[in-house]
Amino acid sequence: VRSRRQRQMCIRDRARKKKALQAFAILKPIWRSRALRTATKIRIFNSNVKSVLLYGSETWRSTAASTKTIQVFINRCLRNITRIKWPEKISNKNLWKMTKQEPVMQTITTRKWRWIGHTLRKKNTNVTRHALEWNPQGNRKRGRPKNTWRRDLSHEAKKIGKTWGELKMVAKDRKKWKAAVIALCPPWGRSGLSK
Repeated sequence: VRSRRQRQMCIRDRARKKKALQAFAILKPIWRSRALRTATKIRIFNSNVKSVLLYGSETWRSTAASTKTIQVFINRCLRNITRIKWPEKISNKNLWKMTKQEPVMQTITTRKWRWIGHTLRKKNTNVTRHALEWNPQGNRKRGRPKNTWRRDLSHEAKKIGKTWGELKMVAKDRKKWKAAVIALCPPWGRSGLSK
């Protein structure tokens, strides 16, 4: 049984995917054009379709299921752009290399940590910063605590040996923060994340 919140997230995911599909369909003449290079088509795809699909992804609590549906959509679009049809076989890794893409989970994680750095550099009176550090009060329901966006952040920070407090201090210096983001989300080609 799905909770109300899960149903709302599912509806939002479907709406976002529908908008991205509409953007992709509108640009069909571009995808079919033989006058444009594939690299140009990929740039258009990233700016007009992928940006619609990943709008606001910095604040999502990513699940394996939601990430997989987004990745499947992107892969389908890339295969359409590169004219790879069914009898031809190509792995997703090779498709990503050919189109200079990275796994969508990598993209979402990088965008999330960049946004967090931007938010932590804002003034203490900023509403967005207050929301980022807000801790709800009161009693929770029985059972295992739900995995929240904030818990996901703490878990990811532990991977590089940092705490939330240390990350807040690092965020003040843009160069150090950029290095921390690269440590948290190594570039796909050089990391072992080619799943």
